[in-house]
Parts: sequence; C-alpha cells; structure tokens
Amino acid sequence: MSKKQFKSESKKLLDMMINSIYTHKEIFLRELISNASDAIDKLYYISLSDENISFNREDFYIRVSADKDSRTLTITDTGIGMTKEELEDNLGTIAKSGSLAFKSENEAKEDVDIIGQFGVGFYSAFMVADKVTVTTKRFGTDDAFVWESEGADGYTVNETTKDSAGTEIVLKIKENTEEENYDEFLEQYKLKGIVKKYSDYIRYPIKMMVSKSRPKEDNKEEYETYFEDEILNSMVPLWKKNKNELKDEDYNNFYKEKFFDFSDPAKVIHTSADGSVSYNALMFVPSRTPYDFYTKEYEKGLQLYSNGVLIMEKCGDLLPDYFSFIKGLVDTPDLSLNISRELLQHDRQLKLIAQRIEKKLKSEFLSMIKNDREKYNEFFAQFGRHLKYGIYADFGQHKEVLEDLIMFYSSKEKAMSTLEEYVGRMLPDQKVIYYACGENVDRIAKLPQVEAVADKGFEILYFTEDVDEFAIKMMMKYKEFDFKSVSSDDLDLKTDEEKKQEEELKEESKDLLEFLKESLGDKAKEVIISKRLKSHPVCITNAGEISIEMEKVLKASPEGNNFKAERILEINPDHAVFATIKKLFETDKEKLKKYTSVLYNSALLIEGLSVEDPVEFSNNICELI
Repeated sequence: MSKKQFKSESKKLLDMMINSIYTHKEIFLRELISNASDAIDKLYYISLSDENISFNREDFYIRVSADKDSRTLTITDTGIGMTKEELEDNLGTIAKSGSLAFKSENEAKEDVDIIGQFGVGFYSAFMVADKVTVTTKRFGTDDAFVWESEGADGYTVNETTKDSAGTEIVLKIKENTEEENYDEFLEQYKLKGIVKKYSDYIRYPIKMMVSKSRPKEDNKEEYETYFEDEILNSMVPLWKKNKNELKDEDYNNFYKEKFFDFSDPAKVIHTSADGSVSYNALMFVPSRTPYDFYTKEYEKGLQLYSNGVLIMEKCGDLLPDYFSFIKGLVDTPDLSLNISRELLQHDRQLKLIAQRIEKKLKSEFLSMIKNDREKYNEFFAQFGRHLKYGIYADFGQHKEVLEDLIMFYSSKEKAMSTLEEYVGRMLPDQKVIYYACGENVDRIAKLPQVEAVADKGFEILYFTEDVDEFAIKMMMKYKEFDFKSVSSDDLDLKTDEEKKQEEELKEESKDLLEFLKESLGDKAKEVIISKRLKSHPVCITNAGEISIEMEKVLKASPEGNNFKAERILEINPDHAVFATIKKLFETDKEKLKKYTSVLYNSALLIEGLSVEDPVEFSNNICELI
C-alpha cells in the first residue's frame, strides 16, 4: 500500500510534539503502557454489557521486551485491538484520541477511568525510535493490520496475520548521539525502573523476561544466566486498599521504599474524598528533618497520580510552603491534564484538592496535640520552627491555619504550651500574652524583666528561636489578646502607689538621670527609674517596634546594621547601686561616668548582647574595684 500522509497535522506539528511537549524521553514508555492498559479496559467495559464476551482478568496482561541485537523494544497487550478504520483514524490523525471518544460514549457507566485523553502519547515513541510498527487485530474479527511510520513523512497500513486479538508495538530505537544515550532504553534495569516509577499501579500485570544468575548445579562456585518471566508492577495501589487490611508495617515499608528514608514515619495520613472532587491521598510526616530540608535543592510537593499513573514527581501546588516537609501522594481522576499529560493546568480541581489536604493536615496535627502529645512534641521539635516561619513568611496571611499548631516553653508549666492552652490558664485580670526572648530557657529565666512580670503571678512564654518574635509580630494577636514582651517599656504592671513613687523619684533625680543619659550618649534613648525591678540593679528595655532580640537577629543579616532597637536603661531605686550613683553624682562625676558605662554594659551582657569596647569595660571594672 502506498504511503499516506497524516490527515490534519504538518511535519512542523509532529516535530514540535516529539521534541518539545515532553520533558523526559523516558515518558514514552509510560504513554505506550497506558494506551495498552486502555485497550484491555475497553474490552472489559464491553464485556459488562455483552454476555457473549467472557473477561477473565488473569488472561490479560502487557508485555515489554527488548532485543539489543536488533535495537527493538516491543510493547504487547491482549486488549481489544483495532480495525483498519480505527487504526487509520486513531494513528493517522495526531491528537485524535480513541480513548477520549470511548470515555465520552460510556460516560454513564461507573468506573470508566480510561487513562488516555489526548491521543498524542503514542507519538512520543518517536522521541526514541526511528521507526514504529503497530500490528493489531480487533477482538471478534479475523483480519489483522500493520501500521508503520518513520515520522512526519507519513505512514502505511497493510494487511497481515496475527494469532490473537490485541496490539503489538515495535520501536526501532535510535542510535546514540553525543547528546543522548538511547541504548539505555534497551537495558533491563532501565526499563524496570521506568515501569516502577510511572506505571507501577497499572491494574494489569506488566511482564518482562528478566535475566538472572544462579549457581550451577554441578559447580556451586560458577554461575549461570537464566531467564524468568517477571511481573514488574504492583498493580494494586496501597492507598486504594481498605485501611482495615493494612498494618503499620505496610505503611512504614511503603514510605521507606518510596521516599528513601531509613526511619519509620512519625505519622501516616491515609484519606480519601468524593463529591465535587474525588481523590485518594497517602501522606507521611517524617520522623526527622530531611537532611536537605533547608537547602535550595529541597523541592516540596506530593507525587501526583491520575488513575494510578504517575503524572508529576513533585506537585508543589498541592502543599503550602509551611507543610513542605510532608511526603506522600495524591491519586485522582478529576484532573484537567495538558496535552503531554506531564504538567497540570492550574484548574479548580487542583485548588480544591490542595485546600482539602491543608484542612486535613491541620486537623491531624490538632488531633495529635490533644490525643498524642508526646508524639506531637517530638514532631514539633523537628518542624515547629518551620511552622513559625510559615506565619512570618506570608505576613500572617495563614495564621488561622498555624496559630493553634505552634508552641512555646511555658514558665508556669515548665514544658511546651500551645497558645490556646496559655490563654486557658490566664489570670482573670490579664489582658495580654507575655513573652520573653533569649538564647535558651535558663538564660531567659534569669532576666530581670522576667522576674518583674513573674512576681505579679503572670505566666510567660519563652521565645528561644530567632523566628519566634518575628512570627508573633505578624500574628499581632491571638484571639482577642495582644502579645507583650516583658522587655517592653510600657508593660503597665505597677500599682498606683508604685507609679506615684516613680514620679516623685523621677522629679527628685531629674538632674542625675539627665547626666546619666548624657554620659551614655546615643547608646540609650533614655535613662529612667523603674519600680518593676526587684533584685537586679538595672536592665535594658526597648521602645518601638524593633526589640533587642530582633536587633540581634537582624544584625546577623547582610543589612542588619541598619536596624537598632531604641534602648532604655532602667535603674532600680531600691537597690544599693542607686545609692552609690546618687553619692557619686554629688562627689565624683567622672567616676560616675565609668560606673554608668559598667552598668550599661552589664545590662547588655544579661541580654546576650556584646559590649562595644571590651577593653574599656574591663579597665573600668578594675579601676572601680
């Protein structure tokens, strides 16, 4: 038969499809196997309404075989096959999909989940093959036909013979080039890897004769090669099995094998949904932070399957950044795929799935907090910082999702506490949530400002991570309660009597305080007398939005020197140091300057800040001693 031209597509279109649509050449095998699965499905669906057709699932399979000598790769199925007209119609018109047409005709039937939609997948074979030969025989007919093409120049269709119904596709694999290694598509290990990666959950067995080695019977020290028919795919996805059939060991083994972890997951979330969008999801919370989690190389996302066929290895749109540590997959038939079945259109279904996954993850974490606190504490030790950063990074936009999941160390409970738990323990007259910042719990507990607030009976949350204060600044409030740093200059914890005493002392010591301020220069915005201090002589507090702890964090960044907290030096009028200061103001103002510098630098050290001139600080201490 003479060569025919493709009906409606030009050489330019075919070249574009072969060379541009698919990112990875190995995708061709996924496409051909998916088409083979469709062909078996079609026969199955027809058998549902035709009692003369018996469908024994064990008789149906897909076979992959490679011949290195002839450089051919063959994919065979025992499906419905094609007539001459179907062969020319489906393979003679690029982007004409027999699967899509079949699905449209059978829309009313349940469980019609034909994989192919666009009819271009078959032509991906030309990415790796110089020549493609398709031999097919339609079920229930005696005639067989062979379709053959070397690409955009056209194709031929001829009569042939074939013993049984089904289709056989033979690819003549290209020769290697400097840029591409086509030999790998004839290698056993590569073919097995591609099938496992993309087509592991095709519902029919994918078979291949696999070469193996074993000790010879007559000489155990020598090995012989033999061939064994092996099923390459799992067929039944774990996530589609009934949860009652599965054990922890099944989930753990799947997770470790699929996501290359040596440890069992901390949490398994197996869920499904029906309705406006249908999907199955299997997600895992790792037991520890991935080694590359805080690197540029780490890529978030869930594996995305459509009817058991892998579409995307990492679909980032399914997970918000603050849950990027989650591993897992989603399988759904409700996706609008693009022409290559390789990328997603950003459609309504995808957004709906992402929203439901976010809600499910939050509800699972809340359940852990209430029902398995020890496990949640372990999880939070690994990923709590990331949740807090999620609040800060999006300017508090998602605080409703995260605010009940974050925890801080409680001065009262001596353990980690959620904000909801803190609020539940607040004193009747308490108006704000108090917090203190520092490098660790022990150092924070010794801060003068903490002593002053704790003395009033208030619980304090200890912020020990650099992101903590930035996160709550973005939150602004939790429920109706503001956050207040114990180092803030406007705590308003004094009694009316203490306020009155402060004002009187401030007026009495007006000249002294002005002198102390002048001696410190621009190091302190103000020097004040404070009745909130108990056992400590002085402390540093801050005015304005940038706290002392935030200043420390910002200074670690390249442009950090542009940020500085407005520092206030507070002096305890009931401490012996104040009496010494008053005396020196009357007798030795030069010595008082050194005394003031020592007190100021001591307060800096308590806050975890470095002194500006350590040598001067040391000399002043020695001289005063």
